[in-house]
Amino acid sequence: MPHDSDSTVHNKGTWTDIRFAVLFRIVYVFSYKLAEAASHYLSPGKCQMTQIVYVLNGPNLNLLGAREPDVYGHTTLEDVEKSTKQAGISAGISIHFVQSNEEGTLVNWIQEAREKAAGLIINAAGYTHTSVAIMDALISAEIPIIEVHLSNIYKREEFRHHSYVSKIATGVICGFGAQGYVLAVDAMAKLLKSDQ
Repeated sequence: MPHDSDSTVHNKGTWTDIRFAVLFRIVYVFSYKLAEAASHYLSPGKCQMTQIVYVLNGPNLNLLGAREPDVYGHTTLEDVEKSTKQAGISAGISIHFVQSNEEGTLVNWIQEAREKAAGLIINAAGYTHTSVAIMDALISAEIPIIEVHLSNIYKREEFRHHSYVSKIATGVICGFGAQGYVLAVDAMAKLLKSDQ
């Protein structure tokens, strides 16, 4: 019986093409799904290792360590920043730490945090008790917010007992000095983890 070598070669070629097409399709679908998953988990606020938390500091906090040390302690704002960022590293989040004496700048940062951050920690200092603009910005942020104060504002003058920030904040930490920032980072990390 004669052997049809051309037919055999053709059949082998056809099966090779089919197998290659199927393999290509599998690889294509797998790559698409992998890229889709990566896009979801690596986008801002999604991946725990890349979550950004804004830490905003209000007026006169640049004078920490020199201004009223009997109330605010001898720790400088630079020291607070270092310990806060170290707490962020331990919690697996990135800390964006800034300070301004200007209300409008703080409002701009809150609006920026709305787009770029997973959470916000704020010590609005004197603006805590006066700024409706900061309160309105915080309302619009739509992210977890923790209010921090170095001193216990409820043991001080009566006017300090009112906080526009507290009306919006997820939680409040006050009276623990610079350690309050570390506590806030730890609390924020737990909040963000529970939201995932």
